[in-house]
Amino acid sequence: MSKKYWAVTASLGCVTLLLLAAVIAIPLFVVPLEVKMMLRSASVPATSQIVSAPESAQEPAQAAQPGQAAALTTLYRQANPGIVSINVATVRRGTVSGAGSGSGFIYDDQGHIITNHHVVEGATDVTVVFYDGRETEATVAGTDPNSDLAVVKVAQLPEGIHALPLGDSDQVAVGESVIAIGNPFGLGNSMSAGIVSAVGRTIDSGATPFSIPRAIQTDAAINPGNSGGPLLNLQGQVIGVNAQIATSGIQAANAGVGFAIPSNTVRLVAPVLIEKSAYAWPWLGITGGSVNLSIMKANGLSVQQGAYVDKVSADSPAGKAGLRGSSTQQAADSLDAPVGGDVIIAIDDKPVVTFDDLLFEIASRKPGDQVRLTIVRGRQRMDVTATLAPRPRQ
Repeated sequence: MSKKYWAVTASLGCVTLLLLAAVIAIPLFVVPLEVKMMLRSASVPATSQIVSAPESAQEPAQAAQPGQAAALTTLYRQANPGIVSINVATVRRGTVSGAGSGSGFIYDDQGHIITNHHVVEGATDVTVVFYDGRETEATVAGTDPNSDLAVVKVAQLPEGIHALPLGDSDQVAVGESVIAIGNPFGLGNSMSAGIVSAVGRTIDSGATPFSIPRAIQTDAAINPGNSGGPLLNLQGQVIGVNAQIATSGIQAANAGVGFAIPSNTVRLVAPVLIEKSAYAWPWLGITGGSVNLSIMKANGLSVQQGAYVDKVSADSPAGKAGLRGSSTQQAADSLDAPVGGDVIIAIDDKPVVTFDDLLFEIASRKPGDQVRLTIVRGRQRMDVTATLAPRPRQ
């Protein structure tokens, strides 16, 4: 089973998505990318926490062509004034109990800055450091633990600082060149380059039992401290917010598998955080997974597609609509597979091929919206209507 560990405390986080698949032999650790430490004495400065990646995580550098290098240099110069480092501290009764750092980028000319929820969570003091070293205090305008996004605000942007444009993350393609700029290990203004390794990933939110769909996977080197910084395309558009890395668990450092929250989620959430300080996500109230071969055989399904319903939350929209979860387990291909649950194959006539498709479609709607779900129950195909509710706090 995959495990999630915070970068500093290494305490086990909650598992937020039921994975209906075989357990892989090598455990996967997903690490939020803020640099955070407990200050046990005033003699331990945050700047002393510099860690090198293990040799096994370092890949041979490839020499860039002259034209490519010039293009990356130009892109860095254009984008860097819109990117910041964020230092946070938690002060209780006059004592600093914790401190850390992350990254962010300028969202608009009103001083709003995008970062991760986990960067500023619990912080009482927030300081923004601009690319040229100027510092200013900031306030948290709003946070959304479900999408791991937050907005902080400075009173005024210094001269020469500008907002970065948002790209369309739905148009991002595998193989596309990208760069990440941020504050890894407290080393501000650091750039790395890579490609989009995959799109459509689903990642844990980290702070809630819910998941973030349509995340972008990249091999650009991102490390603790890159949290909240932008993943940019070669046009200088933000296509994602760097948030997590997957490691073997030996060390929280880049191993070539990083994840960014899609820019279209930023476009959806940020304006509401600025206006209302919180975002209300819709909730259906099921857990499950994609139909795999074992589930297909155990349930007598004709095709290997759809979102399998394993559990239905009590008093949820799904429960009120009459959706059914698994009733028992049955052996299939030497694996125990759940049986008896509904399979959702469409939502408002849009095909649902995987559970991720269902997550995305639900997340694209609002509380109070009605959705028509086409389900397969046994050998019957039917439609049910559910009215989405706001996600519960827990």
